[in-house]
Amino acid sequence: MSALADIFKAYDVRGRVGTELTADVANRIGQAFAAWLPEHSNKTIAVGRDMRPDSAELAHALIEGIRAQGYDVIDIGEVTSDMSYFAVGKFDLAGAAMVTASHNPGEYNGIKLYRSDVIPVGLDSGLDKVRDAVLANQFTPAEKGSVSQKNITEDWLQHCLAIVSEDFKPFRIAVDAGNGMAGPIFAELEPYVPFDVTEMYFDLDGTFPNHEANPQKPENLKDLIKKVADEKLDFGIAFDGDGDRAGFVDDKGRPVSGSDLISIIAKSYLVGYPGAEIVHEVRTSRATQELIREWGGTPFRTKAGRVSIGKVMRERSAPFGGETTGHLFFKENFYADSGLLGALMAIKGLQESGKKLSELVDEYHRYATIPETNFEVSDKEAAIKRVADAFKDDEQNWLDGLTVNFDSGWFNLRMSNTEPVMRLNAEAKTDTELQELVQKVTKLIER
Repeated sequence: MSALADIFKAYDVRGRVGTELTADVANRIGQAFAAWLPEHSNKTIAVGRDMRPDSAELAHALIEGIRAQGYDVIDIGEVTSDMSYFAVGKFDLAGAAMVTASHNPGEYNGIKLYRSDVIPVGLDSGLDKVRDAVLANQFTPAEKGSVSQKNITEDWLQHCLAIVSEDFKPFRIAVDAGNGMAGPIFAELEPYVPFDVTEMYFDLDGTFPNHEANPQKPENLKDLIKKVADEKLDFGIAFDGDGDRAGFVDDKGRPVSGSDLISIIAKSYLVGYPGAEIVHEVRTSRATQELIREWGGTPFRTKAGRVSIGKVMRERSAPFGGETTGHLFFKENFYADSGLLGALMAIKGLQESGKKLSELVDEYHRYATIPETNFEVSDKEAAIKRVADAFKDDEQNWLDGLTVNFDSGWFNLRMSNTEPVMRLNAEAKTDTELQELVQKVTKLIER
C-alpha cells in the first residue's frame, strides 16, 4: 500500500499538512466518504473544522469533494469535534466530517468521520473502505450538491444543559482551553452557569503558542495548576485542541485521573439508572470497577478507543462510558463523547457529593498507580511475547493488548492505535509492589 495509506489511523485520518494531508487528498476523502455512506433519507453531511491555520482550506476541499458526489453540505464552521457529532443526531444527517488533528502539534491536521445515527467511522467500521477509494482515486461524478452555513452553538449548549439538568453552585474555577476550540464555546456557555471563571488561553491559535492542547500530559497542566493554587480556586478544567476531552485539576492542584472522572460521573448516573452497566476500557483503575459494583452498577470492560466504547454502549444500552484519556460518552448524547458535557457532568457529580474535588479523589483513589508510560520498541510483537511468557502462570487477558491480573494489582501493555509506541499502565496495592512490578515489566520490554 502507498504512503498515503498511512494517514488512515484506527479512528480517523491524521497527517502532516502539505506533505501527507493536502487539499487534494482532503477532496478525495470527501468524495470517498460520500460515496461510501449508507443510504439515508436526508442526503446531507455536516462539515466542521478547528482553528488550525490550514483547516479552512482543507474543509473547503473536503466540502467540494462531498458535493461532487451529490450530497448537500451544512458548513457549521469552527466548532469543537463533539459539536459535529451532535449535528448528525440533532438534524438527522447522513454523516459528519470534522477537520482537526485534536491535540497533535500544529504541523498536523486530520479528519474525523461519522455516519448516520452518530456512529464513528474507524478502520473496522468503514474507514478502510474510504481509504481504499482514496487510493484508487476513481469516482463517478454526480449532480453537485448544495452548501449552506449554520451556527449550531446555541443548539449545542441547550442540548448539554438539558442533559445535565442541574442548578449549579457558583464554583470558582479556571478553564484552560489551550488556544483550542473549547475557548469560544465555553465563553458562550458562561452566561448560563453561575461559575466564576478565570479564562486561560481562550484565543484561537492553531500553532499552540502556550502549550500543547493535551490535558493528559502533566506538563500541559502546569499553568492551570498554578492558577488554581494562586487563586485558591475550587478546581480547574483543561480541554484538548478540538474540545472533545476535558481534564481536571483538584483544589489542591493535583491532576485528576481519567479513572476518577469516570467514577465521579458513574455514581451520578447510577442514581438515575439503578443497576446499569457502566462501560470502561482496559486501562481503567480497579478502584473504579469496585466502586461501580458498590454503587449497585455493573462495570463492563471493552477495548480502548472512542469507536469501541460508543459501539459497546449502543449494543448494551449503557447510559455512560468512559476512557481514561478523558473521552466520556453519554447515552443522551447519541452515545457520543463530549468534552463540554463531560466537564459539566463531572461538576454535577462533584456537587451531588457535597465534597471538595480533592476529597472525592482521595476517597476514590485506592491503589498506587503509574501515569501511562510509553516505550519506543522496534519489535513490539517480540516484546509483548516476552512479557506474556514471563507472566504465563498468572491470569492473562488479551482483549486489548495484554492484561495480567494479580491479587496485589495488575498491568496492561498494549500497542498504540495512534502512535508508534507501546503503552504500559499498572496498579498495585502499595508503592513498593508497584515499583517492583513496573521494573520487572520494563526490563522485559527493553531487553
